[in-house]
Amino acid sequence: MINDIKKDAQIRMDKCIEVFKTHIAKIRTGRAHPSLLDGIQVEYYGSATPLRQVANVVAEDSRTLAITVFDRTLSAAVEKAIMTSDLGLNPASAGTVIRVPLPPLTEERRKELTKLVRAEAENGRVSIRNVRRDANDKLKSLLKDKTISEDEERKAQDDIQKLTDSEIKKLDVILADKEQELMAF
Repeated sequence: MINDIKKDAQIRMDKCIEVFKTHIAKIRTGRAHPSLLDGIQVEYYGSATPLRQVANVVAEDSRTLAITVFDRTLSAAVEKAIMTSDLGLNPASAGTVIRVPLPPLTEERRKELTKLVRAEAENGRVSIRNVRRDANDKLKSLLKDKTISEDEERKAQDDIQKLTDSEIKKLDVILADKEQELMAF
């Protein structure tokens, strides 16, 4: 029973880290990366469709994304979707390929993005701590029901705390890497 609680906590904490990774992957670092356009929705036959489902997005070089639309009639809709997104990008159509040049980041913008990444990291830490709290609550209810002894509960809480500390360290390493990537010129 205690092992099930620990496994559940481990799985949920790993999910928190994965969510953090996906959130910060969308934050621009000055380098062209196809995941930058993951949040863009294109109007396709009356419904909003993710860009990845209607086009192929590749990094042409370090400052340019190339988008090849599967259905040529969608080119204008894809350009419009990119322009209206909050990314501040201006696509240029060149025949069948849409190129999206990424302007270099200013120092001020880099600092703003660093603050944004730190805020995401704090949200990740809070999520991990919530998982710890839930696991500890389950342990307390087992103790209350006299299913486990106080010593077993104390040891399990210590194990969950160690797990929490290690997961937060992983998150901090990912944060440091992203900050370094943002501040590199």
